Amino acid sequence: MRLWRNTSLEKNRMNSELAIFAARLREFIGFCGDETLAGLPPAELRQHFDTEFNALALVLFGLQYRNNLPYRKLCAARGVCPDDLTHWTQIPAVPTAAFKELELTSLAPTARTAIFHSSGTTEQKPSRHFHHVDSLATYEAALWSWFSQNCGMRNAECGVAILTPPPAQAPRSSLVHMFAVVGQKLGAPETAFLGRVAPDSVWELDFDATLRALKPLSDAGRPMLVLGTAFSFVHLLDFLAEKNVRFVLPPGSRVMETGGYKNRSRSLPKVELHALIMKFLGVSAENIICEYGMSELSSQAYEIRNSEFGIRNFQFPPWARVQIISPETSREVAAGKTGLIRVFDLANVYSVMAVQTEDLGVRRGEGFELIGRTVAAEPRGCSLMTR
Repeated sequence: MRLWRNTSLEKNRMNSELAIFAARLREFIGFCGDETLAGLPPAELRQHFDTEFNALALVLFGLQYRNNLPYRKLCAARGVCPDDLTHWTQIPAVPTAAFKELELTSLAPTARTAIFHSSGTTEQKPSRHFHHVDSLATYEAALWSWFSQNCGMRNAECGVAILTPPPAQAPRSSLVHMFAVVGQKLGAPETAFLGRVAPDSVWELDFDATLRALKPLSDAGRPMLVLGTAFSFVHLLDFLAEKNVRFVLPPGSRVMETGGYKNRSRSLPKVELHALIMKFLGVSAENIICEYGMSELSSQAYEIRNSEFGIRNFQFPPWARVQIISPETSREVAAGKTGLIRVFDLANVYSVMAVQTEDLGVRRGEGFELIGRTVAAEPRGCSLMTR
């Protein structure tokens, strides 16, 4: 496996350096999705990925330190520079709150063609993640590779039902953009966005459109993919219960839920939510996929069955790493302990790789169990946008 060295990028400067890095990272993402890797011993494969990730992370930190002025100032305030580091765990992380106050990007204002906002209440100042053509290409390569590996649907002739507004109504939502990319990559003959944005900017589910979409798609006999926030599914399931309507989605269908409830309506334990999805949409428990992501990141984590712990834990792809950090010591907690989730995402080429979230998790081997938001954190997430 090829390892990168700083010397390979020394002749390039500014965003051309980042463009070269992004192109090579997309090659690595493609390599990680190679099905032939399944035959390698897990320990050997993990060692390859760990070595490669460390090399890439150190190169990217150097690039972001030079090209991202606000981040460089934060690093300087902590007395950290690229020459001091030998391992990715030494890279300074930026709290998600900083994305609200600072333009944490290497892109000049004239180069920014897209921007994703965190979805909070209208009184909150959103986080901002700036993109352009190249950064979106990396973002889309990352999201599709890990999605396809964990959701078991690749370029299948399927129907896609999405419980959010369409991209034209929610251009600042990274989740909506992700769902649109998934539909395009699958080449789905029918992709239906079943939400809408109300005049007060809150997301609503169009129940009539949902019924009109789900029935013919399920009757067609092709596998279906239903995507939405947990909050959207609660609204849909309550509506189906009220109308006494049940679906049995065709074999091979999947349901993906993401996000929480944010105290905007009744909350359901995951077991109860999934039981209702099985009851009213007719899919098995193993075909319900949970995703974890945020606007400040370009990669997502999925719940994966962990044989060591006997439960499903969230895991990021090989081009990202997660730590569970003690808020008291800022050090990684021991296995089985709770702390704040910190993510190192190589796909964040043009922003900041190391992001400190306000979400709580329990360290479980290579992954983590998601607990929820810290008490002091502002409510946020795409579920906040749902009425």
